[in-house]
Amino acid sequence: MDAQNSQVYPWQQQTWETLTGRFPQLGHGLLFYGKKGCGKHAFAQHFLSWVLCLNKQPQGACGECSSCQWLKSDTHPNYVNITTDEENKKQNAKIKIEKIRDLLPFVQQTVDGWRVIVIEPAEALNIASANALLKTLEEPGERVLIILLADHYLKLPATIRSRLQHFAMDRILPEQSLGYLQQHLAVEQHAKINLLMNLSNQMPLQAIELAALDWINRRAAFLQDWQKLVHQKSMPLQFATKWNKELNFSDFIQMFEYLLSDIICVKLNQAVKNLDLDFSGIVDQYNLEKLFSIYADLQQAKLKVDQNVQTNLIIDQLSIQLMNVT
Repeated sequence: MDAQNSQVYPWQQQTWETLTGRFPQLGHGLLFYGKKGCGKHAFAQHFLSWVLCLNKQPQGACGECSSCQWLKSDTHPNYVNITTDEENKKQNAKIKIEKIRDLLPFVQQTVDGWRVIVIEPAEALNIASANALLKTLEEPGERVLIILLADHYLKLPATIRSRLQHFAMDRILPEQSLGYLQQHLAVEQHAKINLLMNLSNQMPLQAIELAALDWINRRAAFLQDWQKLVHQKSMPLQFATKWNKELNFSDFIQMFEYLLSDIICVKLNQAVKNLDLDFSGIVDQYNLEKLFSIYADLQQAKLKVDQNVQTNLIIDQLSIQLMNVT
């Protein structure tokens, strides 16, 4: 968790009032869930700071007491954050059982004040670590609060879910999103608000992140080059070299994944996310089987990057694959 990134967004105000109003008569297990970009991490940080604060204010922690100072310096004795190992940040990394077992002394000790444990992402608990957590949830110590953060809460075992109070952080009204984006985006980007919201699953914080990325302005040019590659059936490596220079690898992959998903959506008569692009010149060049095959290879490519395969080789292979349509 990041002590600097602590706030309650407008769409979370009601949840904030519910939790602070009920405190300290809360259950000891809370689940904050919602799509990426809904602000659940900032909310959790704000709430745990308030729980631990020695001089609570209605709007949040005081920021000045010894507890708040400890949190700022990341040395709070009554707060534990559990996540995947730093050296194991790759896709599908798990939270190991040892980390949950190590909580036992922390949960069972007798200390003044509240103790808070945050587990994120909760989906990273494996069967063994989830079972170990279950025991802690069933027999917590006095004044212990366990907060789980999840993008997809249904991935958590039902036994864990049933012992937590659930709070959806991504129930955001369109007018709340619009108001927030109008306040926080540069005026010249207001024309793109619908597009950004569409690309970000209607999550305003994700929309703001996307607005700052270079690839948003390169999509039409990339689509044009892609069409040339397919129609002319030549120079895939020139295409790859150009786009290797234009965008860094993670931006390129993110852009390509959005475009590929939209082309599949056109084939399936589903709504597209890139509202401003015309896919008609390319959609007829591929059948669904080929598109799904490219998509599967793209997911494999992401794993290869984790294994230190050179990114330019991945884009070279992808370009040849895009060109070779039947």
